[in-house]
Amino acid sequence: MNVRYDTYCGLNCSACPVGMANQQEDEKLIREMANDWDRNPEDLRCDGCKTSVNASFCTDCQIRRCARKRGVEFCIECEIFPCEIITQFRNDDASHHSVIFRNLELIRKLGVKTWLDTEEKRWSCKECGSRFNWYTETCDDCGTSLYNAVSEEKHLEV
Repeated sequence: MNVRYDTYCGLNCSACPVGMANQQEDEKLIREMANDWDRNPEDLRCDGCKTSVNASFCTDCQIRRCARKRGVEFCIECEIFPCEIITQFRNDDASHHSVIFRNLELIRKLGVKTWLDTEEKRWSCKECGSRFNWYTETCDDCGTSLYNAVSEEKHLEV
């Protein structure tokens, strides 16, 4: 499996519930999410937006299309960053989108590998080390309250 967790916009796909279910090859969870979201399980196959296997949510992403057209690996490399497309994405109602500008700055400063290493720690329970997604509130393994994307959004400087 050729998985990429870095995205053009600065999201970390390894903390995406769909990405996690695919990584863990959890067919039951994929079917449950598909049912909850009125989709087919095949619509939730994803190896990250920089691969050829994308969930239906990401297939027609304007940011992805624009970055590929402009030949950039990350939007922050673009001469018109931050453009209206990525700014609207950052400011929409999805809490996990709120970190993308900060993440892009960290990618520029640290490099993508180091950023992904820090993100792996970020999305792991501080108590037991279990991975969790953007919206998990309590660790499934140890019950610890988690600092998820909703909590993080409240503490971001805009």
